[in-house]
Amino acid sequence: MTIDEEVLDRFYDGRLMRRLLTYMRPYWVSVTAAGVLLSAAAGLQVIGPLLTKTAVDRYMAPVPGLGASRVDQWLPQDRWSGLAVISAAYLAVLALVGICDFAQGYLMQRAGQYAMADLRAQLMRRLQQLDIAYFDRNPVGRLVTRVTTDVDALNDLFTSGLISILGDLFTLALIAVAMLRLSPALTALILVVTPSLVLATLQFRKAAADSYRRARIAVARINAYLAEQINGMTVVQLYTHEAATAERFDGINQESRNAQMQAVFANSWFNPIVEFHGMLALAGVLAYGGFQTRRGSLTLGVVVAFFQYALRFFRPIQELSDKFNVLQSAVAASEKIFDLLDTQPSIVRKPLVASAATPQLSWTPAVIEFDHVWFAYTAEEWVLRDVSFTVPPCQTIAVVGHTGAGKTTLASLLLRFYDVQRGRILIGGVDLREIEPVDLRRRFGVVLQDPHLFAGTIADNIRLGSWRITNERIRESTERVNLTDFIDSLPDGFAAPVRERGHGLSVGQKQLISVARALAHDPPYFILDEATSSVDTDTELRLRGALATVLRGRTAMVIAHRLSTVQRADRVLVMHKGRLREAGTHQELLARRGLYWTLYRLQYADQDIAEAGGPGTSAAVRSVASVAMEPSQ
Repeated sequence: MTIDEEVLDRFYDGRLMRRLLTYMRPYWVSVTAAGVLLSAAAGLQVIGPLLTKTAVDRYMAPVPGLGASRVDQWLPQDRWSGLAVISAAYLAVLALVGICDFAQGYLMQRAGQYAMADLRAQLMRRLQQLDIAYFDRNPVGRLVTRVTTDVDALNDLFTSGLISILGDLFTLALIAVAMLRLSPALTALILVVTPSLVLATLQFRKAAADSYRRARIAVARINAYLAEQINGMTVVQLYTHEAATAERFDGINQESRNAQMQAVFANSWFNPIVEFHGMLALAGVLAYGGFQTRRGSLTLGVVVAFFQYALRFFRPIQELSDKFNVLQSAVAASEKIFDLLDTQPSIVRKPLVASAATPQLSWTPAVIEFDHVWFAYTAEEWVLRDVSFTVPPCQTIAVVGHTGAGKTTLASLLLRFYDVQRGRILIGGVDLREIEPVDLRRRFGVVLQDPHLFAGTIADNIRLGSWRITNERIRESTERVNLTDFIDSLPDGFAAPVRERGHGLSVGQKQLISVARALAHDPPYFILDEATSSVDTDTELRLRGALATVLRGRTAMVIAHRLSTVQRADRVLVMHKGRLREAGTHQELLARRGLYWTLYRLQYADQDIAEAGGPGTSAAVRSVASVAMEPSQ
């Protein structure tokens, strides 16, 4: 299942929010404490206007015959002393609100950061579990967006969005109760604008939801395109492709800009509408309150308190657009994150016998058997067709053939990067589909044509996280592949830094490190996929000598174009158009004068012609060889 980047009409607020909240469950103590502090802050904010009302009605504009309130017994009769006490109380309330806001903000930030770290770790584990086919379908930049940008959007929701929205709702409820107790009529004037404000909010919600989902898609596309272009910058500059690349990026960038501008437009009209409704309500309070004050039905303190309450009532609504932006951004991000988390790996243990326990592979080489294997990457476009062969323990088989013949696919199936559609592959009589992929791959050492090195040190790249591999074992493996002299010549030796993808090292040096890595893990099986095709002749000779030592006592599959690297194999398999066409030793296949013989003559004829400077003849030989390689009718 691929991540659908084009879906814009789904909206799963409730379902997604419930699922997101499960990541806060381990930190419920912090969240509960933050909620208590938030409630306290909301309650304290209601006290301020009441203190203002008391100061106005009792000391600043005393009302004759005003009934005593509950706080009168705590207030002095003197005006200036009373105002000083009320001012001190007001400052104390503000200080307590600030302390509560700080404490609850810290607790929520802490819980949010821990929850998002858990989510990132879960995403990383899921990416490691997914099949190679999944990464074939999804650009790296898009997947990086899931773990970084999308998770950051959720972090904003937990640390500043969700708890703030709940706090605002609680504050609004308390303010509404306080206003009703002071004057139901003035409260009605403020609340009369609420229905039209709700309609505007719903319209804003719809516009923001679409724009933020589009913006999230655009960000993923930008990251995917940038990752691809940066990785291929050498080719871009080599073929002067900068202008076309920049033009295409401009198109993707404009999509992102347009999506963001849609959100900006929604924010631009929503805030003035909220401001207009607030001012309209305040105008009503001023007109009606002033009239009632003149009649003696209301006190000036009540009107002043209502002004303060009205400002506090509409402020959270004005801020709703920003909070809703956080909410919508989180919803759009969570859709993509949960799509990734819900993607299940297809390469898992599949017991062929219902009650069978998980078979355990031995660490000693066993027979490998391909039994009538058919495989296609897509639909029934078969890459392998009815392939059958066996590899006895501790033998080396070589697989040769033209590009696209299915050589590398054999290795991918043996490592269970993919599962066969027909037939089966067995090791020691056990079907690979009954073996846990991790348990299977631990028993293979793989050396690829383009070795991948990670940022770190040389020792880190050989050990590759397996701390059971000691420094002595690392040195022993490098000595066996003739690499120790080079490492000892470096200033830091095995601690020498390695840059990303091994930049700064030659292809041969990276390849030797890759061989040492495979050897240090001491696997019973080896796969060498074009391990010597990208190195110079001197390095190739060193690799051959190292591999002759490494492969002793192990079962190996060697995939190669250069036939000089396979002549010492115990058996050679010749693949052509997905079928196994020939099998035998080097000498047997030459004597048969079939496909292998044609490949051999083609390769060495090319070498002879290259030395003589006859490119035209080389093309002729290739033409003859291509005819010879066609299946016989």
